[in-house]
Amino acid sequence: MSEPRTIKKYPNRRLYDTEESRYITLADIRRLVLEKVDFVVIDKKSGHDITRAILLQVISEQEQIGEPIMSRDFLSHVIRSYGGAMQGFVGSYLEQSIKLFMNQQQQMRDRVRNVVGVDPVGLVSDIAQKNYSRWKSVQEEISRILTGRPDEDEEQEKAPRPSAKKRARKTNRSDK
Repeated sequence: MSEPRTIKKYPNRRLYDTEESRYITLADIRRLVLEKVDFVVIDKKSGHDITRAILLQVISEQEQIGEPIMSRDFLSHVIRSYGGAMQGFVGSYLEQSIKLFMNQQQQMRDRVRNVVGVDPVGLVSDIAQKNYSRWKSVQEEISRILTGRPDEDEEQEKAPRPSAKKRARKTNRSDK
């Protein structure tokens, strides 16, 4: 197995991807996780592995936008489990629960794919993308109508066209 990708965290709190030779953000870290890229984050000053702390920052950022996964009550229970005799058990239980959930989700997708012949998540994703494109085009059309701007087809029709002589000269030049 190959070595994990190394990300260095500098004292100025910037993350540097040594493989891509560029500074990255927490969004880039999230992308690496989603793409299942094996990586490790090393504190440049101390040399310590701080991958878990960076992953927690990614989770925190994700919890702040959109619909959070973890409720306040859940987070309170997790905090209370630290330092207790069951701390190791709770972490292992949560990890196994997530793995089980992901496996069951994949099995369900596979079953539906076998019965229907298409991946349901891919199908829903495609439909959502098409609906978004349609919605966007309707919004652009409404905006165009409200602002009184002509659309591109109308602008092209109104644009002056070269005379027949100019078109003939252009054609003759391209023949040479």
